[in-house]
Formats: sequence, structure tokens, C-alpha cells
Amino acid sequence: MKKIFREIKEYCRHADLALFLLALTCCLLGLVMIYSATFSYHSNRYLVVQTAAMGLGIFCYIVASLIDFENLSRFWKIFFVLNLLLQLTIIPFGSEGDTGNRSWIRFDSIGLGIQPAEFGKVIFIFTFAAHINRLKDKLNSLFSVAQLVVHFGVIVAAVYLPTKDLGMAVAYVLIFAVMMFSSGLNWKWVGGMGLAGVVSIPILWNFLETYQRNRILVLFDPAIDESIYWQTGRSVLALGSGQLLGTGYLQGRQTQGNRLPAKYTDSIFSVIGEEFGFIGCCVVMILLAALVFRVFYDAAHCDSRFSYMMCAGIGSMFMVQIIINIGMCVGVAPVIGLTLPFFSYGGSSIVTVFGALGIVAGFVLRQRPAWLRDSDPDA
Repeated sequence: MKKIFREIKEYCRHADLALFLLALTCCLLGLVMIYSATFSYHSNRYLVVQTAAMGLGIFCYIVASLIDFENLSRFWKIFFVLNLLLQLTIIPFGSEGDTGNRSWIRFDSIGLGIQPAEFGKVIFIFTFAAHINRLKDKLNSLFSVAQLVVHFGVIVAAVYLPTKDLGMAVAYVLIFAVMMFSSGLNWKWVGGMGLAGVVSIPILWNFLETYQRNRILVLFDPAIDESIYWQTGRSVLALGSGQLLGTGYLQGRQTQGNRLPAKYTDSIFSVIGEEFGFIGCCVVMILLAALVFRVFYDAAHCDSRFSYMMCAGIGSMFMVQIIINIGMCVGVAPVIGLTLPFFSYGGSSIVTVFGALGIVAGFVLRQRPAWLRDSDPDA
């Protein structure tokens, strides 16, 4: 027993407790807001499921922090194939979620479901970081860049084509962009890929479904499709009605009157704004910004290229979701179904974000002392 306590003490001494405490604080506040968002349903089911997911997520955090992903990175091709197969399970087993996208695998007998693309984000970050690391000094060659683009393209196609989940596809695109930027890629490639991305927008626009185009266009003219703008309009109204200090917990008219669509998932930030006002929103944004900053801080102090790339990818995953979700709620980004990490309801999301942070924590645990890195970079 003493040995177990000693190992726990050692774990806590070397672990990034700030990262874990920030995640736990956000998750507990998320439970408080989910309770409010679902209070009018007169059911504790959502709170129970989210609490269970949080427990599983914390377990995954600890397990992920103990796994040596640096060692596993040599098997990245196997994980790439597994991720591809995971995304393709949507074809035979997928069902529609609340957003109408066929992006969920439901288990009706227990009333739960999983979203393969949510777990796939972390697997993609892992395989992409390993791929970049394997290319080493050849990264800036045409063949290497082509490999990375194909790596990304195959996965994002497997995510989007069977599901038509634009929000998830956008998340993968932006994670790819940040990781490529962070990889040390020559500026000519960065500029060229950025230019190619801009040029391809009109082409990609033609491949979007009509309702997907309208989700973007209503930001400029709500009259284009008032039914699509409904969620954005209600989100902005809820945020505005909260003013500085909010209407009070469980007192939001839009929230408790069931006038706010997706109030416990996509629009949870609007619930926070309505019931806790501008001050509440600022507190949440500061907590989330501190968490993202901590991940990038850990990335900057990593002692290997692979761990640095993984932390950068995980940091970008959080950053992208936070910016887009809050943008959706304030009416400056299209409603594309991206949840607010730790605050929105969703078991797949909670387990994924805790597991991802566990990976970052693991790199911190196994980090070599600075004096050793300076004296022997290959040690």
C-alpha cells in the first residue's frame, strides 16, 4: 500500500496539475450549466450521462498520461488504417444526430451513441504528428508535402463524405493547417498551401449542400432562410438578455422557456450568457483560454519533435472548437455543430478532450530535465 501511495505522490509531483485542474474546473462548471439547460425537461438523464462521461474521461486522462505515445509512434501507419476504418463504420451503422448529419453510431438499447469523428481527431493528430516526425529533414521536399496532404485528405474525406458533417470537416482542416504551420515547413509551402486553400473555396462551395451554403449566407442576410437563422437569432437574443450580470441561475427566459435550440450542446455558451451575463461569459473564456495557453506552453517545453507536434495539434483542436462555437453563439460564425469543450453535453466529446489532455500530461511526466537535454540532445 505504501508503494502505491508513493507512486501516486510521484505522479502528482511530476504531473501538470494546472492543466488537470483547469480541465476539471471547466467540466464541473459545464455540469452546472447542463443542469440548467435541461432543467425544464424535468429529467436528470443528461446530467447523469455527462457525470458518468466525466468519470470515464478522467480515467482516460490518467491512462493516456501513462502511455508512451513516443514509443507507439512507430506504428502510426497501423493507427492511420484503424482511424480510416473507424470513420467508415458510419456507412453501415451510422444514424442522424440532432443536426441532421449522419455522424453518430447509436446504441438504442441503452439510449447512448458515439461519434467516430470525435475520437478520430485525436488519432489523426497522433498519426499526423508521427508522420511529420518521420520525415525529419526531408519535410520541405515536394514528395514529403504531397504525402502529408494525402494523409490529411484521405482522413477528412472519410469523415465528411459519409456524414456531410461540415463542422467536423472544418475542425480537421484547421487542425491540419495549424500543425503544418507548426511543423517548421518552409514559408513558400505555407504561403502556397494558403493560396491554394483560398483558390479552392469557390470550387468547394459547389460541393456543399444547399442548407450548408445557407448556414453561411444567413450570417449576411437572415432573410435567405429564416428557419436556419432561427438558432443564431435565439442565441444572440439569449446572450443579449443576460446583459452584465445575467438573469440568474435557472432564470433564463430563453433557456427555461425552451426557446433556445440546442441549448445543452451547441448553444451552451448562450445559456451561460443569459443566466450569468457578460461577466459569466468572460470567466468561461478566461478559463478556456488559460487551458489552451497551458497546452501550447507544454508544447513549447517538449523535448522531442513528435511530442511538440502532438501538443500543438491538441492545442489547435481546442482552440478551433472554442473559437467556432463561441462565434456560432454570437452570430459571427455559421452554425456547423461544433460543441464547446467541457461545457457542452456529449459523452464522446468529454472522453476525447480528457484523453487528449492526458496525452499532453504524459509528455510532461516523461520530459527530460533541461540540463540533460542541453548536454545530450539525443539522450
